[in-house]
Amino acid sequence: MEGSRHSGDDWWRSAVIYQVYVRSFADGDGDGTGDLAGVRARLPHLAELRVDALWFTPWYVSPLADGGYDVADYRAIDPAFGTLAEAEKLIAEARDLGIRTIVDIVPNHVSDQHPWFRAALAAGPGSPERRLFHFRPGRGAHGELPPNNWTSEFGGVPWTRLDDGDWYLHLFAAQQPDLNWAHPAVRQEHEDVLRFWFERGVAGVRIDSAALLAKDPELPDITPDRTPHPYLDRDELHDIYRSWRAVADAYDGIFVGEVWLPDSERFARYLRPDELHTAFNFTFLTAPWDAASLRTAIDNTLAEHAPVGAPATWVLCNHDVTRTVTRYGRADTGFAFADKVFGTPTDLRLGTRRARAAALLSLALPGAVYLYQGEELGLPEADIPLDRIQDPMHARSGGTDPGRDGCRVPLPWAAGEPYAGFGSVGEPWLPQPPGWSTYAADVQAADPGSVLSLYREALRLRRTETGFGDGALHWLPSAEGILAFARPTGLTCVVNLSPEPAVLPHHREVLLASDPLDAEGRLPQDTAVWLRD
Repeated sequence: MEGSRHSGDDWWRSAVIYQVYVRSFADGDGDGTGDLAGVRARLPHLAELRVDALWFTPWYVSPLADGGYDVADYRAIDPAFGTLAEAEKLIAEARDLGIRTIVDIVPNHVSDQHPWFRAALAAGPGSPERRLFHFRPGRGAHGELPPNNWTSEFGGVPWTRLDDGDWYLHLFAAQQPDLNWAHPAVRQEHEDVLRFWFERGVAGVRIDSAALLAKDPELPDITPDRTPHPYLDRDELHDIYRSWRAVADAYDGIFVGEVWLPDSERFARYLRPDELHTAFNFTFLTAPWDAASLRTAIDNTLAEHAPVGAPATWVLCNHDVTRTVTRYGRADTGFAFADKVFGTPTDLRLGTRRARAAALLSLALPGAVYLYQGEELGLPEADIPLDRIQDPMHARSGGTDPGRDGCRVPLPWAAGEPYAGFGSVGEPWLPQPPGWSTYAADVQAADPGSVLSLYREALRLRRTETGFGDGALHWLPSAEGILAFARPTGLTCVVNLSPEPAVLPHHREVLLASDPLDAEGRLPQDTAVWLRD
């Protein structure tokens, strides 16, 4: 029966989860900003796509200094997006369509407009209010130097000095003060917030920057020989997440953590049965379009997860990362934040062909898949005019980093409507580039060869055919540049990254190919296929 594969408490082990960046998804009231009304109006698109859940990036009250990841109130929806009542309607309407909801929690920091931080500023040095954060005197003869030598995740110094002489820590933007997770009130507040959203019907929580919360209380300098790290992947985190897991279990909720760690053993500790259910797989996301690199990423990912029995997750792109079509059309097809620069040439035709193949590859691997909005339309990274860039990564880099706005451009829904049917009366909050309407969902829905049609058919097969989702993977013998693996019940996936057409293994049926086979039934370069024995 359709949908039965995701029934029960383990739905998350095989789910396809669609990431909604509300600000750019669809504008329901015409003010230039995406909102919950826009998402509700487009739920039929998501139902027809056959996704299992929606992950919403932060929709809370926020000054938007960092795209909503600077939260001022976790129990209220930002008025630009709608109301709490509307969020509850959206959760219920999606559930009626068989789609669960996952919300985003940002535990490392809050907005500088959060009541706690405003109270801390007003209370002054040494006050109890400041103990909820990391306030310190500066170094130097007059306290004019930052308290330590740390570097912000956004570049630059992660400390800001106040007029009263205190400095406060912010691993991200200055408008995002870090919370002190050694304080019991911080832990209690976040557990209460989790309950608040679980009681409103959400199925899960995505945890932002999950490995950064706990800090060495001394906030020491970072030196090459210092272990453990003063703020990354500290052991204290696991007690926090065990407490969270007890909250989630009471509601049958699940967690997915954003855990960037190079050490696979340390990574797996977050996925023990009494901690997080899943974590994002950045090894696969950052791998270049190269058969050996991708196979290594797949093998390492599965090996990381096996000892703790957790399912892998697969993702090609998100709201922080250069879009797949653009990245795969470049000479360097991997991804690293440090390598982002303006003016990198890309071949969009080549990138699109590879992105189509990568979609079938990721959807055939064991575990869950995350799909960022617009990937199903084959959207490229957009060039944002310098005077319209809003991402703080650009400013904090001194203008060398183009930032992340290029993957956050409002979606095109209808080619014949203003702003490609995004819904705005005036120009959207980020400008759509010329030709954006050619990617519109209505145009692609009518084209059986479009990226949208490919995703729709792939997700239909993934839901109705056996062998997809969580389970085993067996590599098949193949020539250099070919990825070929078998899943249970006779499902085979083959991806050709070599320059020559590839002969397919024995099969009874071709379920789906990312692009047509050649006249001799061989798999062309940069093409993937699903086969059934």
